Amino acid sequence: MKAQSAKAKGRRLQQWCRDQILESFPSLTEADVASTSMGAGGMDVMLSTIARKLFPFAVECKNTERVKVWESFDQAEANTPEGLQPLLVIKRNGSAPLVVMDAEFFFEQSPKLKWEQ
Repeated sequence: MKAQSAKAKGRRLQQWCRDQILESFPSLTEADVASTSMGAGGMDVMLSTIARKLFPFAVECKNTERVKVWESFDQAEANTPEGLQPLLVIKRNGSAPLVVMDAEFFFEQSPKLKWEQ
């Protein structure tokens, strides 16, 4: 795959994540949640201060057929500012995106989630 095509795949996943955050939090605008340019350092989805309070995650996106999960999660951790939790979003062709996060954090937070019954 050409580098340009690979970057386009990654960009589409970042934009999908941005759109999902905006859909989940209608009070946020495109000024609060933005997909970064490919090759930029730091988080793949930039969040305003208001967005960080509602969605306290630093998103790292990997849209590839073979993900090195541990290395990718290490990258997410390295790019996570203080006060946020790393969140790795992975996708491959023909499959739905998946989220990888710290299990201890997930289980600590799950009682606070509003699960639909």
